[in-house]
Amino acid sequence: MFKKYRLRDFDFRLVILVLLASGISVMAVGSANESYVKTQIIGIAAGFVAMLVIALFDYAWILKFYWVMYVGILGLLILTAYSPLGETSGGAQRWIDLGPIRFQPSELAKIVLILFFAQFIMRNRKTLNKLTTLMVSCVLFGIPAYLIWDQPDLSTTLVIVTIFCTLLFVGGLSWRYILTVVGIAVPVLCVFVFLAIQPEANLLEDHQKERILAFIDPEEYADSTAYQQNNSVIAIASGQLLGKGYKNNEVTSVKNGRYILEPHTDFIFAVIGEELGFRGSVFLIAVLFSIVLECLYVAYKAKDTAGRLIASGVAAWIGFQTFFNLGVTTFILPNTGLPLPFISYGLTSVMCLYMAIGFVLNIKLQQRKNGEVFL
Repeated sequence: MFKKYRLRDFDFRLVILVLLASGISVMAVGSANESYVKTQIIGIAAGFVAMLVIALFDYAWILKFYWVMYVGILGLLILTAYSPLGETSGGAQRWIDLGPIRFQPSELAKIVLILFFAQFIMRNRKTLNKLTTLMVSCVLFGIPAYLIWDQPDLSTTLVIVTIFCTLLFVGGLSWRYILTVVGIAVPVLCVFVFLAIQPEANLLEDHQKERILAFIDPEEYADSTAYQQNNSVIAIASGQLLGKGYKNNEVTSVKNGRYILEPHTDFIFAVIGEELGFRGSVFLIAVLFSIVLECLYVAYKAKDTAGRLIASGVAAWIGFQTFFNLGVTTFILPNTGLPLPFISYGLTSVMCLYMAIGFVLNIKLQQRKNGEVFL
């Protein structure tokens, strides 16, 4: 369970990057809505402690319980959707409310699925390209993916799909399968979207359909579904190079005028772009990109397949979710409702990300030394 580690193998660079991102988060959330700052700091502090604790546990020992973790997360997702404990907000039932504790199991599912498939793929890496193994993998992934999609939470489903595809790719999936799936999936997705936005279609929820239509024709939905994204673009553009200043009092501020609802969550980047400008925005993106690169470096140096898959999965999680969030706030993607990793307000999201980094830190502590052979 525990091993003797060398302090020089601890990834201080990754910890500094994560803390830097969290510092930006506290500043941005404080400007967007100061009433949430204290809670965000508590979440960051709790996440930091969890990260350090997990970093000391041998990930190989934790992976022995991969089936327990899988069944546990299925249980939580089922409780969320089909029990009185599930709490509905904004037309979606995504939270479990236990009185003083309220959390989102779909965020925890991202970590659990990374850990589960890291162990599953490592155990079956020699037969990964056999159709039976691939079918079993897809079924095991499809069950929790359906439970998350049915909440409904299409955006989180897209994130875990990208994580799953990344794990298969890193695990050694043949290019023959990859090209075949891409060749089929792209036209199927185009047809699905076309059919889904038809007035009589029931393939998507009404709000999901409207988000796609608002992306296609933003002028038609300028006063409704596209309202926040349009104002987000205005806010970012108005920041220009240096921004309007942190917690500025300008009456022309999109944030001060409350033209973006709940800017401390999904549209936190609009606040950063307006107040810190292009310079501050690029700095934030560089910090998040550096976290992804550091996770990929840890994956490269991992001592075994499971370690490589976990670190790659965490990199994919942070990277793709960052891309989706920035794409929404700059209106190059339809509104997905995804938070910006480490930056947006949200206790479950922040703590789960810190826990994921804890696993990456442990993998780094057990990295291959020069001359060792990757298993």
